[in-house]
Amino acid sequence: MKSYTRGDRVAGLIQEVLSGLLKKAIHDPRLQTAVITGVKMTPDLKLAKIYFVVSDRVSTREEAISGFQKATAFIKYSLAREINLRYMPDLKFYYDESIDYGFHIESILKKIEKADATGNRSTETKE
Repeated sequence: MKSYTRGDRVAGLIQEVLSGLLKKAIHDPRLQTAVITGVKMTPDLKLAKIYFVVSDRVSTREEAISGFQKATAFIKYSLAREINLRYMPDLKFYYDESIDYGFHIESILKKIEKADATGNRSTETKE
């Protein structure tokens, strides 16, 4: 059984509360489609690296990052009210590239599958 560190528990709590804030309290149009995919804490709990994706292409990742930067003080204040920590960590926002990378790999696999299926049909018809 894996034991979770305090950093993991705090990261999970930050992710949960921040997701709720995005739905209910933050009305910036650049962040309307942003989804928090993960939070990683430094071992000393002084920095929270927050990873997000934008679910549609209406707002770009640069717009979302600037929206998060503008809302950082409000987010930090709101998190501090919800989460009882001695020291509220600094927040850094990063676009989560892993989702885009997964879509890229999936498109490559579909192309290979399509090419393989086309190649198999041509050899079957020749025989």
